[in-house]
Amino acid sequence: MRMIKAFAAIAALMFIAACSNNEQAAAPSGTTVTPGSVADFRQNVGDRVYFDTDQSSVREDGRQTLNKQAAWLKQYANYQITIEGHCDERGTREYNLALGERRATSVRQYLIAQGIPAARIKTLSYGKERPEVVGSDEGSWARNRRGVTTLQ
Repeated sequence: MRMIKAFAAIAALMFIAACSNNEQAAAPSGTTVTPGSVADFRQNVGDRVYFDTDQSSVREDGRQTLNKQAAWLKQYANYQITIEGHCDERGTREYNLALGERRATSVRQYLIAQGIPAARIKTLSYGKERPEVVGSDEGSWARNRRGVTTLQ
């Protein structure tokens, strides 16, 4: 009986140790990122802005993100950027490619107005071809109507 209790105690300790190791593994290996890195840009600045249905004008929440992007890009001038324009699944492929291009151009123009040199910025439209979220509901569509700033 003592052996069973000892075995149960050892098993319990091993289980607790395994759980605590899993919790550590699940936690980010470091909550800080290297300043000036792609991870810094994504985590601390934000790499995307969202658009209203069938619109290419930058919303207020997008302007706030783009202001942070512009400040970061001025500080880290070694990066070239590409603005990707994306759309939700509604509409034709051709229409959404054009709308995605208008969205990317709108973001580009905003960043240029904030002092980012035009030569550092390219645009690219994916239309509806690369959804962030798969789904046919307003929540999915809203996440797919976006402009994404990628760093090179």
